[in-house]
Amino acid sequence: MNENDLSLLVRAIAFAATKHKDQRRKDEAASPYINHPVALVDLLVHEGGVTDLATLVAAVLHDTIEDTQTTSEEIQAVFGAVICTIVNEVTDDKALGRSACKQAQIDKAPNLSREARAVKLADKICNLRDVATNPPAGWETERRQAYFDWAKQVIDGLRGHHPLLEDLFDEVYRLRPE
Repeated sequence: MNENDLSLLVRAIAFAATKHKDQRRKDEAASPYINHPVALVDLLVHEGGVTDLATLVAAVLHDTIEDTQTTSEEIQAVFGAVICTIVNEVTDDKALGRSACKQAQIDKAPNLSREARAVKLADKICNLRDVATNPPAGWETERRQAYFDWAKQVIDGLRGHHPLLEDLFDEVYRLRPE
C-alpha cells in the first residue's frame, strides 16, 4: 500500500468515525459503533487476505449512508465513484421496512460485484460473531437463530468469489445458538 492509499484509508476511517460518533451497538455494553466498520477492515485484511483499497475503504464506509445522514453524493464527492458504487451496493433501503429490507439483501446478493461481496461477507461474519458472543440486549435464542439463518441465505446467494471469506463465514455459522 502506497502513501496515497494509506491516506485514503485513514481519511475513510476518520470520516466514518465522525459520522458514527454518537452511535452505539445494540450489545449490553453499548459499544461504540465505529468498532464495527473497523472490525470489517481488520477481518478483510488479516483473515481474508483482501488488499484491494476500494474494498477496504467501502468496508469502512459500508453503513454511513444507511445509518447516518450521509448521502451517496457525499461519498462520491469525497471518495470517488468506484467506492461510492460499492457502498451503494451494500446499503439497505430503510424505507422498505425490516422484513422487506432483509429479503432485498437475499435478492440482491447474487448480483453484487466482487468488491461488494467481500464487504457483505465481512459484515455478516462480524455480525454473527457478535450475535454469538455478545448479542444485542434482549435477543433470545430464537431471534439469534433466525439472524444466523437469514445471514446464511444472504451469503449463499453470493458464493463463488471469495473462498477464504466464505470458509470463515461457514466456520462462524457453526456458532449458531441451539
